Amino acid sequence: MPFPSVEEQLAIIRRGIEQICPEEELAAKLQKSRETDTPLRIKYGIDPTGIDVHLGHTVPLKKMQQFQELGHQAVIIIGNYTALVGDPSGRDEARSSRLSLEQIEVNAKDYLTQVGKVVDLNKAEVHRNGDWFASLSLADILNLCNRVTVAQMLNRDDFAKRFRDEKPIYLHECLYPVMQAQDSVEIKADIELGGTEQLFTFMLARDFQREVGLPQQIGVMSPILVGLDGKLRMGKSLGNYIGISEPPYEMMKKFMQLPDEVMRMYFELLTTIPFEEIDTLLSGHPKDAKMTLARSIINEYHDAGAGDEAASRWQDEIGGSALPSDIPVAAISRGDLDEDGCLPASKLFVTAGLNSSNAEARRLIAQGGGKLGEDKTKIESFDQKIKVEDGLLLWAGKKKYCRLELTE
Repeated sequence: MPFPSVEEQLAIIRRGIEQICPEEELAAKLQKSRETDTPLRIKYGIDPTGIDVHLGHTVPLKKMQQFQELGHQAVIIIGNYTALVGDPSGRDEARSSRLSLEQIEVNAKDYLTQVGKVVDLNKAEVHRNGDWFASLSLADILNLCNRVTVAQMLNRDDFAKRFRDEKPIYLHECLYPVMQAQDSVEIKADIELGGTEQLFTFMLARDFQREVGLPQQIGVMSPILVGLDGKLRMGKSLGNYIGISEPPYEMMKKFMQLPDEVMRMYFELLTTIPFEEIDTLLSGHPKDAKMTLARSIINEYHDAGAGDEAASRWQDEIGGSALPSDIPVAAISRGDLDEDGCLPASKLFVTAGLNSSNAEARRLIAQGGGKLGEDKTKIESFDQKIKVEDGLLLWAGKKKYCRLELTE
């Protein structure tokens, strides 16, 4: 099958991409690929330091999937030797633990199972970088290190910040970008996919390729997907992630917690829904947009219809499908709150008019009927301090509820 036109390919490649470096070379590389009927080699590396692939990981993987659909060659690097070092990109301190090669290999197999939900592994090359690093002699390693200066390393944002903050930078960490750059030489990468924090290493790989007479790769870098908090990058250690192997209903609950302001990023980076349709979705009710997003992604990573089933269950159990559009509003005076803007749970129910007395509120909470928010988070005790905020949904059982409104 012939490659699509360069213009068609560029339109697909540029969606959800923050930086292409150097961008002026991309069209020429695509054109030469068409003229010679030669697929470009698209590299993406993963260090299997854990086993949960989350939506943040899928951003470059989905771009690799798109390159595959355009007719190019996917090349996945399993960093079983770079994992021994630990990627310092975007980190303000050294990794505290190191895995054994045996554990890394166990993780790698699990990773590939999950990656196969995005990339067609039957048409991809999969390499472990231990295949070339394991046999290097000390002289070979010194030769690699001889190609990079300490000054270059300290130009990296992460190392520069740690140096300024007088935090340790270990010598083995400096090997990581050198090893990643050498990976591009070994597999003759034309394009490397990753996040914007990888710019230094992507450019170092170009230097390495030039020195050995290879065509230089182009870095295609995605923005960092923020997690459920809407602020920090998605990550398991922060507990703000959605794993692609999580049960559909668990994924659905997490999607419905997303802050409204990150919805455009999620649609653009994680789906192929046209921009015009995204605009229409985002101009409507946020709940409907989140549900559309969740169904689309859950159906992609689970059986067909799993997203619809999860949405239906969420609507029945959490979504408050019976809630009217004019939910009762309870005014709470700021003067009734403590210095932290809180009220004890039982007092809040009485003040909001959901219970007639503290004793009644205590019984409600003891029986598990006191809940907060759209997801009905259970209130654990009558004296639990509740942060009172405008719009907070307060539940006294299944059918009695109100939204709080702060007044002076």
